[in-house]
Amino acid sequence: MIRLLVLDVDGTLTDNGIYYDSTGNELKKFAAKDGAGLMIARAAGIRVMICTGRECEAVRRRAADLKITDVYQNVGRKADFLHTFLQENGYAKEEVAYCGDDVNDLAAMALCGFVACPADATDIIRSRADYICPQRGGEGAVRGAVEKILTEDGRWKDAVQAAFGVELD
Repeated sequence: MIRLLVLDVDGTLTDNGIYYDSTGNELKKFAAKDGAGLMIARAAGIRVMICTGRECEAVRRRAADLKITDVYQNVGRKADFLHTFLQENGYAKEEVAYCGDDVNDLAAMALCGFVACPADATDIIRSRADYICPQRGGEGAVRGAVEKILTEDGRWKDAVQAAFGVELD
């Protein structure tokens, strides 16, 4: 059963675009559907981690909005970081899911029992993923991954009920 979901940002939680406003602030577009999916994941008892190689205030802000406290930015070697995190927190490989889109996610993905990627992930990521979400990065792919994880282990309906008070047929 998945207990930890590790998320890349650029190309996974976002559309992979990097935008700057006139004062040099970096902006990112996040999908509301991904936010809903992450609320459902947390209602199912899944811990959510953001692990990204870049640093951006918009990521901190989105994580705060979603009450995600495990936010790690400027992570140059994701696999090294994740390996240590998993050992320190007692997670087995089969309890960890990863959602990423590009080659910098490959080594970290290998540490996880379930790997998902957006529809527009690079070919090598798509070939290694257990599940290719029908959605593109920044357009609900993370929510798609959450639904796949929770549907497969029978937690989807209860998690939706817990998150939003909605009963699904």
